[in-house]
Amino acid sequence: MSTVAVSVQTPNKNVEFVIKNFIAGGVAGMCSKTTVAPLDRIKILLQAHSHHYKHLGVFSGLKEIIYREHFFALYKGNFAQMVRIFPYAATQFTAFEIYKKSLGKILGNKTHADKFIAGSCAGVTAVTLTYPLDTIRARLAFQVTGEHIYTGIVHTAVSIFKDEGGIRALYRGFIPTLCGMVPYAGFSFYSFEKLKYLCMKYFPTVLCNKCDKNTGGLVLTIPGKLLCGGMAGAVAQSFSYPLDVTRRRMQLAMMNPDTHKYSVGMLSTLKMIYNENGIIKGLYRGMSINYLRAIPMVATSFATYEVMKQLLDLDTGMKI
Repeated sequence: MSTVAVSVQTPNKNVEFVIKNFIAGGVAGMCSKTTVAPLDRIKILLQAHSHHYKHLGVFSGLKEIIYREHFFALYKGNFAQMVRIFPYAATQFTAFEIYKKSLGKILGNKTHADKFIAGSCAGVTAVTLTYPLDTIRARLAFQVTGEHIYTGIVHTAVSIFKDEGGIRALYRGFIPTLCGMVPYAGFSFYSFEKLKYLCMKYFPTVLCNKCDKNTGGLVLTIPGKLLCGGMAGAVAQSFSYPLDVTRRRMQLAMMNPDTHKYSVGMLSTLKMIYNENGIIKGLYRGMSINYLRAIPMVATSFATYEVMKQLLDLDTGMKI
Protein backbone atom coordinates (compact mmCIF):
# COMPACT_ATOMS: atom_id res chain seq x y z
CA MET A 1 0.00 0.00 0.00
CA SER A 2 2.85 2.39 0.85
CA THR A 3 4.53 1.62 -2.51
CA VAL A 4 1.34 2.58 -4.35
CA ALA A 5 1.04 5.78 -2.32
CA VAL A 6 4.63 6.78 -3.19
CA SER A 7 4.12 6.06 -6.91
CA VAL A 8 0.97 8.20 -6.96
CA GLN A 9 2.53 11.05 -4.97
CA THR A 10 5.67 11.30 -7.12
CA PRO A 11 3.91 12.24 -10.40
CA ASN A 12 1.67 14.65 -8.48
CA LYS A 13 4.70 16.29 -6.87
CA ASN A 14 6.43 16.54 -10.24
CA VAL A 15 3.38 18.21 -11.80
CA GLU A 16 3.08 20.59 -8.84
CA PHE A 17 6.81 21.39 -9.11
CA VAL A 18 6.50 22.23 -12.82
CA ILE A 19 3.34 24.33 -12.37
CA LYS A 20 4.82 26.33 -9.48
CA ASN A 21 8.06 26.94 -11.36
CA PHE A 22 6.10 27.96 -14.45
CA ILE A 23 4.16 30.57 -12.45
CA ALA A 24 7.27 31.82 -10.63
CA GLY A 25 9.24 32.13 -13.87
CA GLY A 26 6.41 33.85 -15.75
CA VAL A 27 5.87 36.45 -13.03
CA ALA A 28 9.63 37.07 -12.80
CA GLY A 29 9.85 37.64 -16.55
CA MET A 30 6.92 40.08 -16.64
CA CYS A 31 8.28 42.11 -13.73
CA SER A 32 11.78 42.31 -15.18
CA LYS A 33 10.73 43.30 -18.71
CA THR A 34 8.22 45.92 -17.54
CA THR A 35 10.94 47.46 -15.38
CA VAL A 36 13.15 48.12 -18.40
CA ALA A 37 10.53 48.50 -21.18
CA PRO A 38 11.50 52.13 -22.05
CA LEU A 39 15.17 51.16 -22.29
CA ASP A 40 14.21 48.15 -24.38
CA ARG A 41 12.44 50.35 -26.90
CA ILE A 42 15.23 52.89 -27.28
CA LYS A 43 17.71 50.01 -27.59
CA ILE A 44 15.77 48.60 -30.54
CA LEU A 45 15.55 52.04 -32.19
CA LEU A 46 19.31 52.58 -31.79
CA GLN A 47 20.31 49.06 -32.81
CA ALA A 48 18.34 49.21 -36.05
CA HIS A 49 19.33 52.84 -36.85
CA SER A 50 15.87 54.45 -36.83
CA HIS A 51 16.34 57.69 -38.79
CA HIS A 52 14.51 59.62 -36.07
CA TYR A 53 16.72 58.45 -33.22
CA LYS A 54 20.02 57.09 -34.60
CA HIS A 55 21.85 60.38 -33.92
CA LEU A 56 20.79 60.43 -30.25
CA GLY A 57 22.08 58.83 -27.09
CA VAL A 58 20.17 56.85 -24.49
CA PHE A 59 18.71 59.62 -22.34
CA SER A 60 18.29 62.12 -25.17
CA GLY A 61 16.54 59.34 -27.10
CA LEU A 62 14.12 58.69 -24.25
CA LYS A 63 13.36 62.43 -24.03
CA GLU A 64 12.83 62.56 -27.80
CA ILE A 65 10.37 59.64 -27.68
CA ILE A 66 8.25 61.51 -25.11
CA TYR A 67 8.50 64.77 -27.08
CA ARG A 68 7.90 63.28 -30.55
CA GLU A 69 5.25 60.78 -29.49
CA HIS A 70 4.06 60.67 -25.85
CA PHE A 71 5.01 59.19 -22.49
CA PHE A 72 3.29 55.85 -23.06
CA ALA A 73 5.21 55.48 -26.33
CA LEU A 74 8.09 54.46 -24.07
CA TYR A 75 6.12 51.23 -23.53
CA LYS A 76 5.22 50.68 -27.19
CA GLY A 77 5.32 46.97 -27.92
CA ASN A 78 5.28 46.10 -24.21
CA PHE A 79 1.92 44.29 -24.39
CA ALA A 80 3.36 42.06 -27.11
CA GLN A 81 6.38 41.68 -24.85
CA MET A 82 4.19 40.51 -21.97
CA VAL A 83 2.39 38.03 -24.22
CA ARG A 84 5.80 36.67 -25.16
CA ILE A 85 7.71 36.98 -21.91
CA PHE A 86 5.38 35.03 -19.63
CA PRO A 87 5.67 31.74 -21.56
CA TYR A 88 9.32 32.50 -22.39
CA ALA A 89 10.47 33.14 -18.83
CA ALA A 90 8.19 30.45 -17.42
CA THR A 91 9.61 27.89 -19.84
CA GLN A 92 13.19 29.03 -19.29
CA PHE A 93 13.16 28.90 -15.50
CA THR A 94 11.18 25.66 -15.37
CA ALA A 95 13.41 24.02 -17.98
CA PHE A 96 16.50 25.20 -16.07
CA GLU A 97 15.33 23.53 -12.86
CA ILE A 98 14.53 20.29 -14.71
CA TYR A 99 17.80 20.25 -16.68
CA LYS A 100 19.79 21.18 -13.55
CA LYS A 101 18.33 18.28 -11.57
CA SER A 102 18.96 15.81 -14.40
CA LEU A 103 22.50 17.03 -15.10
CA GLY A 104 23.30 17.17 -11.39
CA LYS A 105 22.69 13.43 -11.18
CA ILE A 106 24.91 12.81 -14.20
CA LEU A 107 27.77 15.26 -13.55
CA GLY A 108 27.57 15.46 -9.77
CA ASN A 109 27.66 18.64 -7.69
CA LYS A 110 31.43 19.15 -7.50
CA THR A 111 31.47 21.52 -10.46
CA HIS A 112 29.09 24.16 -11.74
CA ALA A 113 29.26 22.93 -15.34
CA ASP A 114 25.75 21.55 -14.96
CA LYS A 115 24.47 25.09 -14.25
CA PHE A 116 25.99 26.48 -17.47
CA ILE A 117 24.73 23.61 -19.63
CA ALA A 118 21.28 23.64 -17.99
CA GLY A 119 21.03 27.41 -18.46
CA SER A 120 22.02 27.22 -22.12
CA CYS A 121 19.58 24.38 -22.83
CA ALA A 122 16.80 26.21 -20.97
CA GLY A 123 17.41 29.37 -22.98
CA VAL A 124 17.38 27.48 -26.28
CA THR A 125 14.17 25.66 -25.31
CA ALA A 126 12.39 28.89 -24.35
CA VAL A 127 13.48 30.95 -27.34
CA THR A 128 12.56 28.20 -29.81
CA LEU A 129 9.00 28.14 -28.51
CA THR A 130 8.45 31.91 -28.33
CA TYR A 131 10.66 33.48 -31.04
CA PRO A 132 7.84 34.64 -33.38
CA LEU A 133 6.45 36.77 -30.54
CA ASP A 134 9.84 38.43 -30.15
CA THR A 135 9.88 39.32 -33.86
CA ILE A 136 6.38 40.78 -33.56
CA ARG A 137 7.29 42.77 -30.46
CA ALA A 138 10.41 44.18 -32.16
CA ARG A 139 8.37 45.30 -35.19
CA LEU A 140 5.82 47.07 -32.97
CA ALA A 141 8.51 48.73 -30.83
CA PHE A 142 10.36 49.98 -33.92
CA GLN A 143 7.32 51.89 -35.23
CA VAL A 144 7.19 55.65 -34.72
CA THR A 145 3.89 57.44 -34.14
CA GLY A 146 2.48 58.67 -37.44
CA GLU A 147 4.41 56.08 -39.44
CA HIS A 148 2.63 52.92 -38.36
CA ILE A 149 2.72 49.85 -40.58
CA TYR A 150 1.10 47.47 -38.09
CA THR A 151 -1.95 47.94 -35.88
CA GLY A 152 -1.41 45.21 -33.31
CA ILE A 153 -0.02 41.76 -32.51
CA VAL A 154 -2.37 39.76 -34.74
CA HIS A 155 -2.07 42.17 -37.69
CA THR A 156 1.73 42.10 -37.39
CA ALA A 157 1.84 38.30 -37.31
CA VAL A 158 -0.53 37.91 -40.26
CA SER A 159 1.28 40.58 -42.32
CA ILE A 160 4.70 39.02 -41.77
CA PHE A 161 3.36 35.53 -42.49
CA LYS A 162 1.51 36.53 -45.68
CA ASP A 163 3.91 39.08 -47.14
CA GLU A 164 7.37 37.89 -46.14
CA GLY A 165 7.45 34.12 -46.57
CA GLY A 166 5.33 32.33 -43.99
CA ILE A 167 6.63 30.84 -40.74
CA ARG A 168 10.23 31.28 -41.89
CA ALA A 169 9.75 35.06 -41.85
CA LEU A 170 8.58 34.94 -38.23
CA TYR A 171 11.81 33.11 -37.39
CA ARG A 172 14.10 35.51 -39.27
CA GLY A 173 17.19 36.10 -37.12
CA PHE A 174 16.58 32.86 -35.21
CA ILE A 175 20.06 31.38 -35.83
CA PRO A 176 22.01 34.32 -34.32
CA THR A 177 19.52 34.27 -31.45
CA LEU A 178 20.28 30.61 -30.78
CA CYS A 179 24.02 31.24 -31.07
CA GLY A 180 23.74 34.18 -28.67
CA MET A 181 21.40 32.34 -26.30
CA VAL A 182 23.92 29.61 -25.48
CA PRO A 183 26.47 31.98 -23.84
CA TYR A 184 23.80 34.43 -22.61
CA ALA A 185 21.54 31.99 -20.77
CA GLY A 186 24.46 29.76 -19.83
CA PHE A 187 26.48 32.57 -18.23
CA SER A 188 23.34 34.14 -16.68
CA PHE A 189 22.34 31.03 -14.76
CA TYR A 190 25.89 29.88 -14.08
CA SER A 191 26.97 33.31 -12.79
CA PHE A 192 23.88 33.73 -10.63
CA GLU A 193 24.17 30.26 -9.08
CA LYS A 194 27.92 30.70 -8.52
CA LEU A 195 27.53 34.18 -7.01
CA LYS A 196 24.65 32.95 -4.87
CA TYR A 197 26.85 30.15 -3.54
CA LEU A 198 29.77 32.53 -2.84
CA CYS A 199 27.51 35.02 -1.02
CA MET A 200 26.16 32.26 1.19
CA LYS A 201 29.64 30.92 1.86
CA TYR A 202 31.55 34.16 2.49
CA PHE A 203 28.88 36.74 3.41
CA PRO A 204 26.19 34.78 5.27
CA THR A 205 25.59 37.50 7.85
CA VAL A 206 25.51 40.38 5.34
CA LEU A 207 23.64 39.08 2.28
CA CYS A 208 21.74 36.10 3.67
CA ASN A 209 18.95 35.20 6.08
CA LYS A 210 18.28 31.97 7.91
CA CYS A 211 15.48 29.98 6.32
CA ASP A 212 12.90 28.86 8.91
CA LYS A 213 11.77 25.96 6.72
CA ASN A 214 15.20 24.35 6.76
CA THR A 215 17.24 24.59 9.96
CA GLY A 216 20.68 25.78 9.06
CA GLY A 217 19.60 26.71 5.55
CA LEU A 218 20.30 30.13 4.06
CA VAL A 219 18.48 32.28 1.53
CA LEU A 220 19.72 35.50 -0.06
CA THR A 221 18.29 38.79 1.11
CA ILE A 222 16.55 40.96 -1.50
CA PRO A 223 19.69 43.14 -1.92
CA GLY A 224 21.73 39.93 -2.24
CA LYS A 225 19.41 38.59 -4.93
CA LEU A 226 19.55 41.88 -6.84
CA LEU A 227 23.35 42.08 -6.57
CA CYS A 228 23.91 38.54 -7.84
CA GLY A 229 21.34 38.95 -10.59
CA GLY A 230 22.76 42.27 -11.79
CA MET A 231 26.32 40.94 -11.95
CA ALA A 232 25.13 37.81 -13.77
CA GLY A 233 23.34 39.98 -16.34
CA ALA A 234 26.44 42.09 -16.98
CA VAL A 235 28.62 39.03 -17.56
CA ALA A 236 26.11 37.35 -19.87
CA GLN A 237 25.44 40.45 -22.01
CA SER A 238 29.13 41.09 -22.58
CA PHE A 239 29.48 37.75 -24.37
CA SER A 240 26.28 37.68 -26.39
CA TYR A 241 25.59 41.29 -27.46
CA PRO A 242 26.95 41.27 -31.07
CA LEU A 243 24.59 38.42 -31.92
CA ASP A 244 21.71 40.36 -30.37
CA VAL A 245 22.46 43.29 -32.70
CA THR A 246 22.57 40.89 -35.66
CA ARG A 247 19.24 39.37 -34.67
CA ARG A 248 17.55 42.78 -34.46
CA ARG A 249 18.86 43.88 -37.84
CA MET A 250 17.50 40.67 -39.40
CA GLN A 251 14.12 40.93 -37.63
CA LEU A 252 13.58 44.53 -38.77
CA ALA A 253 15.17 44.23 -42.22
CA MET A 254 11.92 44.23 -44.20
CA MET A 255 10.49 47.39 -42.61
CA ASN A 256 12.63 49.70 -44.75
CA PRO A 257 13.83 49.22 -48.35
CA ASP A 258 17.31 50.43 -47.34
CA THR A 259 17.68 47.59 -44.82
CA HIS A 260 16.36 44.68 -46.93
CA LYS A 261 19.97 43.58 -47.37
CA TYR A 262 19.99 42.44 -43.73
CA SER A 263 17.40 39.75 -44.45
CA VAL A 264 20.17 37.40 -45.61
CA GLY A 265 21.97 34.89 -43.39
CA MET A 266 23.49 35.50 -39.98
CA LEU A 267 27.16 35.55 -41.03
CA SER A 268 26.48 37.86 -43.98
CA THR A 269 24.54 40.28 -41.75
CA LEU A 270 27.24 40.13 -39.08
CA LYS A 271 29.89 40.88 -41.71
CA MET A 272 27.88 43.79 -43.20
CA ILE A 273 27.40 45.38 -39.77
CA TYR A 274 31.13 45.06 -39.08
CA ASN A 275 32.16 46.42 -42.51
CA GLU A 276 29.75 49.37 -42.36
CA ASN A 277 30.07 50.42 -38.73
CA GLY A 278 32.89 48.45 -37.12
CA ILE A 279 32.88 46.90 -33.66
CA ILE A 280 32.08 49.74 -31.27
CA LYS A 281 29.56 51.59 -33.47
CA GLY A 282 28.26 48.46 -35.14
CA LEU A 283 28.43 45.10 -33.33
CA TYR A 284 28.40 46.77 -29.90
CA ARG A 285 26.16 49.71 -30.82
CA GLY A 286 23.82 50.48 -27.93
CA MET A 287 25.95 48.44 -25.49
CA SER A 288 25.88 51.21 -22.89
CA ILE A 289 22.10 51.15 -22.86
CA ASN A 290 22.24 47.39 -22.82
CA TYR A 291 24.17 47.45 -19.57
CA LEU A 292 21.71 50.01 -18.21
CA ARG A 293 18.78 47.70 -19.08
CA ALA A 294 20.37 44.26 -18.68
CA ILE A 295 21.67 44.73 -15.16
CA PRO A 296 18.35 45.83 -13.57
CA MET A 297 16.40 43.46 -15.85
CA VAL A 298 18.33 40.32 -14.91
CA ALA A 299 18.58 41.48 -11.30
CA THR A 300 14.79 41.92 -11.11
CA SER A 301 14.22 38.64 -12.94
CA PHE A 302 16.34 36.48 -10.66
CA ALA A 303 15.29 38.34 -7.50
CA THR A 304 11.58 38.00 -8.31
CA TYR A 305 12.02 34.34 -9.24
CA GLU A 306 13.81 33.59 -5.98
CA VAL A 307 11.11 35.41 -3.98
CA MET A 308 8.37 33.54 -5.85
CA LYS A 309 10.14 30.24 -5.16
CA GLN A 310 10.09 31.03 -1.45
CA LEU A 311 6.43 32.07 -1.55
CA LEU A 312 5.48 28.88 -3.41
CA ASP A 313 7.60 26.65 -1.13
CA LEU A 314 10.01 25.76 -3.92
CA ASP A 315 13.09 27.14 -2.17
CA THR A 316 13.75 25.84 1.33
CA GLY A 317 17.20 27.31 1.65
CA MET A 318 20.72 26.13 0.93
CA LYS A 319 23.14 24.57 3.40
CA ILE A 320 26.77 25.59 3.00
